[in-house]
Amino acid sequence: MTGFINIFLPPEKITLKVGLFFGSFNPIHIGHMAIANYMAEYAGLQQVWFVVSPQNPFKKKEDLLNDFDRLELVRLAIGDDPRFRVSDAEFRMPKPSYTIDTLTHLSGKYPTHHFSLIMGSDNLTKFTQWKNYQEILNHYPIMVYPRPGSPESPFTHETILTNDAPLMEISSTFLRNAIREGHNMRCFFPEKVWEYIDKMNFYR
Repeated sequence: MTGFINIFLPPEKITLKVGLFFGSFNPIHIGHMAIANYMAEYAGLQQVWFVVSPQNPFKKKEDLLNDFDRLELVRLAIGDDPRFRVSDAEFRMPKPSYTIDTLTHLSGKYPTHHFSLIMGSDNLTKFTQWKNYQEILNHYPIMVYPRPGSPESPFTHETILTNDAPLMEISSTFLRNAIREGHNMRCFFPEKVWEYIDKMNFYR
């Protein structure tokens, strides 16, 4: 299939090992950053790319903050850390966005990058519902991190790698509700992210 990278690409052909961390990031918080940091340091990756999704097929679009505001929040969160990068690739793709289409697009644009998919264990339990999930398994390693309350998935495959990342019991839904209720949630965000949320009066 055009655009896919061979996961068995010879090491000398690989220019960068990248973990793709997909999400709405509505908003990005310290839990997201902790997972990305763990993957960058323990999963053999050189970079983690935050792929901001404009429309998740499993979420209602009206619940989302403006696409470019969420993108800006991620930019503020990662700052100048060379291990991280934010991608707006899905902003220019048909909606709703599907992971397989984004992987194909990025692999075609960066043919010598070795891409892996970073996924929470809660998403793994419904992975077989994803569009062309078998193609993802055939071409991309999947790095799974634990999520609170997520049952162990019976689904296994040689390209699925479970990581012992810290269990992060923080959700964007909780934070949005807390801000809406008037709570000061400063410590749950990178400093510049909280300052921007507060300045722009988001989620209130």
